[in-house]
Amino acid sequence: MKIGILGGTFNPVHYAHLRIAEEVREVCGLDRILFLPAATPPHKEVAANIAFAHRLAMVQAAIADNPFFAASDLENRRPGKSYSVHTLEILREENPGDDFYFIIGMDSFRDLSTWKEYDRLFALAHLVVASRPGIACADPASLLPVAIRGDFCYHDSSKNLRHRSGNHVIFLEETFLDISSTDIRHLIANRRSIRYLLPPAAEEYIFKKRLYRG
Repeated sequence: MKIGILGGTFNPVHYAHLRIAEEVREVCGLDRILFLPAATPPHKEVAANIAFAHRLAMVQAAIADNPFFAASDLENRRPGKSYSVHTLEILREENPGDDFYFIIGMDSFRDLSTWKEYDRLFALAHLVVASRPGIACADPASLLPVAIRGDFCYHDSSKNLRHRSGNHVIFLEETFLDISSTDIRHLIANRRSIRYLLPPAAEEYIFKKRLYRG
């Protein structure tokens, strides 16, 4: 199977998360998109101290009507920080016959050198980099950390970078929805509507559990 991996705090999950997952699934011909809420993010704290169980439940509610989407509690089942390289290693061990597509934003791709053992990510999965509409890069290799540029070549047939492992770095121009979890949390704290920013099932869960009330 070809499986897309979309990680994040999902605090809360919203339509921009779902839309990029759907676009990657379609463009890359994936069989499934696996949403992986981070239990203990290495680069930031979980805002409002929302428990992992709540964030996972919101994702499950949001994707319940899409048969191609699934959620996993993998990062909560293992100790320590939620490092992507360790998550991908476990997924490959548990699903040796599957092909993984790790989805990240262009901002994260540019900061990849700050990630733990970032150089190993490319051998564990294809990377799908979601860029903003109209933001083109004439030289994709220039965005890679200098230390690993020699591990890549430009693959003419796919128009993407190819790692020495055979995996690709795929640049996908997404439909940009200017929605942020931070803004949603602020709206809730100020008793304002969040309708049309996230799926109704996730919104219902938030108000049922009285999350983000300040």
